[in-house]
Amino acid sequence: MPVEKKPMRYGHTEGHTDVCFDDTGKHIVTCGSDGDVRIWESLDDDDPKSISVGEKAFSLALKGGKLVTAVSNNTVQIHTFPDGDPDGILTRFTTNANHVTFNHTGLRVAAGSSDFMVKVIDVSDSSQQKTLRGHEAPVLSVAFDPKDEFLASASCDGSVAVWKIADQMQVTSWNVLLKSSDVTNAKSLCRLGWQPHTGKLLAVPVDKSVQLYERDSWRDVCCLSDDFITQPVNVVAWSPCGRFLAAGSIGGFITVWNVETKECLEREKHEKGYTVCGLAWHPAGGQIAYTDTEGCLGLLDGVSAVPVNSTKVNTGKEARDYDDLFDGDDDGTLDEGLSEARSPPKVSAIEDDEDDDLMPMMGRARNRGAFLDDDDNSLDVGSVKIGLDKDLDDDGASAVLPSVSAPPRPAYEGPMPTPPQKPFQPGSTPAHLMHRFMVWNSVGIVRGYNDEQDNAIDVEFHDTSVHHALHLTNTLEHTLADLSQEAVLLACEGTDELASKLQCLHFSSWDTNKEWMVDLPKEEDVRVVCLGQGWVAAATSALLVRVFSIGGVQHEVFSLPGPVVCMAGHGEQLLLVYHRGTGFDGEQALAVQLLQLGKRRRQILHGEPLPLSRKAYLSWLGFSAEGTPCFVDSEGVVRMLNRSLGNTWTPVCNTRENCKGKSDHYWVVGIHENPQQLRCIPCKGARFPPTLPRPAVAILPFKLPYCQTTTEKGQMEEQYWRSVLFHNHFDFLAASGYEFDEVAKSQAQKEQQELLMKMFALSCKLEREFRCVELAEQMTQNVVTLAVRYASRSRRMALAQRLNQLALEKAAELATATQEEDEEEEDQIGGFCTRPAAGAARERGEHRARSHRAQECQEEEEEEEVELEEEEE
Repeated sequence: MPVEKKPMRYGHTEGHTDVCFDDTGKHIVTCGSDGDVRIWESLDDDDPKSISVGEKAFSLALKGGKLVTAVSNNTVQIHTFPDGDPDGILTRFTTNANHVTFNHTGLRVAAGSSDFMVKVIDVSDSSQQKTLRGHEAPVLSVAFDPKDEFLASASCDGSVAVWKIADQMQVTSWNVLLKSSDVTNAKSLCRLGWQPHTGKLLAVPVDKSVQLYERDSWRDVCCLSDDFITQPVNVVAWSPCGRFLAAGSIGGFITVWNVETKECLEREKHEKGYTVCGLAWHPAGGQIAYTDTEGCLGLLDGVSAVPVNSTKVNTGKEARDYDDLFDGDDDGTLDEGLSEARSPPKVSAIEDDEDDDLMPMMGRARNRGAFLDDDDNSLDVGSVKIGLDKDLDDDGASAVLPSVSAPPRPAYEGPMPTPPQKPFQPGSTPAHLMHRFMVWNSVGIVRGYNDEQDNAIDVEFHDTSVHHALHLTNTLEHTLADLSQEAVLLACEGTDELASKLQCLHFSSWDTNKEWMVDLPKEEDVRVVCLGQGWVAAATSALLVRVFSIGGVQHEVFSLPGPVVCMAGHGEQLLLVYHRGTGFDGEQALAVQLLQLGKRRRQILHGEPLPLSRKAYLSWLGFSAEGTPCFVDSEGVVRMLNRSLGNTWTPVCNTRENCKGKSDHYWVVGIHENPQQLRCIPCKGARFPPTLPRPAVAILPFKLPYCQTTTEKGQMEEQYWRSVLFHNHFDFLAASGYEFDEVAKSQAQKEQQELLMKMFALSCKLEREFRCVELAEQMTQNVVTLAVRYASRSRRMALAQRLNQLALEKAAELATATQEEDEEEEDQIGGFCTRPAAGAARERGEHRARSHRAQECQEEEEEEEVELEEEEE
């Protein structure tokens, strides 16, 4: 195995470094104690691209265009690759994260920290995390099983543990390392490594050797060592084909073994004897990049990812170059139809399979070899080419040639399905956090604490006159909560022994028994909960929505067409979002239902698709303080239901426009229509805020995405239609029989008419008379009369004539509407004795009449004001 050792290059300041290749092998990526990540096109690159990620960078991982780094500010950050743009914070620890790694699909990241914890985070949704607890000292390294079933971790407590990710449980552990108090005092970084493709072996650096443990049985099956290694092994790295293992030691030795024969195939000594702390194989297997504790980068070139000897290495034959193993005819026969145009030279079929595993992240379809990796009984084309299959006899190559020429299985080249968004509670932070917001809404804040000192829930009300603060012991491990003016609602998932529970503390009850609890049926868990006026709702894993009274009486139970995502309540309204199908290419396929649960029970939205931004997911769902449904997606776009336009959704704000950095976000906690306020919490480099210190609430303005808002015309158009949209709730409240502020409604109408008159005047100056008539059609009869006077004084007689005709039509319509209301009122009064509801109807009629009189008075005042302004002009 002839190897060329390239001269080392200075990359970072003195201290710990890490290295990896990108998916294509075109770039070498390093990080160091100077807090920089550098992207090298080759070892000869004199001007590598530099990305500053923090004060110090301890580890990095790269997959599918995502660069993840463990930084000294206790965070795990993500950047785009190769642009290096910040893309947020995946997770936080209470102290430094020491190591990060991707799984083989690039959809998950594992991180180990000095606070003894290991976290597994979904890259697409960082709120979905699993926390593995059990180590008693800082975590040194983590490694994903290629099948995504297990995760291995090494710790300063001297143990190497294997965890089952789904159960978050420790499967086994070995106390094989020297104990230390901290990572800086550890004898070795103990970088672990699973055998690619199958994950049959786990490589663990133990003192001056590497121990190999077998999957499932967890037996120590092999020990790889070399007499030249005189100091502890620091890092290990498997070749892409999984047949060779490289190790770097504290003494500066880099050693490569054939795992099957245990033979040391290559050893290289660091030119200055410095500790090797970073090691990575090229995706094609031909090179090994390494870094040392002095901040330098080195490269071993010509390291082949295939055996140098025949299949029987223990025969003692001399190592030969890969090209000498086959003649030209054999190469041509076996390579036919299998090579990729973008593959480097001398890449075996096994290495092509490694590239295939990366294809979903690179937008390429997986080929036949990728489907053969997990099948122990199937024969890999790579095994045929290099003669490595242990079950083949001497003439086995000729026997399997027909399988090479067999037509490949058809590959799916269409859009890839999107993982469905998991259910969440609006206004909550991720459940894996020890201190978290269980809900933050317009009523108050519910915080959850789950640490060594306490497992409790604190309830705080914005208005202390509603109720005093509460401190509840969380013995049932509640993870869901909602808060209203009447009650606190809590819920927990079921366990093997206990059923999922719904607990309500009805603090506004006049009864002395203010608390009730319900057990759900077996194997049915609460997913989301919400509170309304006099009712409680819970959506469950059985695709059911269960409705209760606020006192605990079971009401309706109905089915959802798909798994629930989120739910919110306000007054008598229940808003539900669920999966209506499978999304593709990063899109979520969500649907929304809006129900009214009062005496006039009806469904307003019947499962229509929920409009999200491109490749976004739902991040908040709720109602404005006035009762209008709203939601926010992960791109920061706030949308509000437009009841006056067939219950469509209108974007009213883009919070990203107010963010200073790309990784900054706003966490929405409430929406008000009058006054127009978007209440949210700014999050620097994250999607959600920490509980301590108490975050400050910011108020953002609303802005509809109208065209040319930098011009006077565009500004007034946006202001007018925003005013119309944000005051639609007056009509909804009136139609539902609720009281509302008539003065505020009159003020809104005055504001709208003034904007129309200003736009009318601007159109007159621009000589847009047809546009003037269009604007006048939206005016009231009195304001149209003012527009006629304005047109006359502007010497636009044709326009004045058309507006005069429009004013007469509006006056006739107003008279007809008034007459119909009077007749309806008389009918209702006449039927008072036979219809008890007529009294309420008469009151609503009186409200309308008073509202109409107030409007007329207001319009007369507007007329006088406009006349005064015209006289001044």
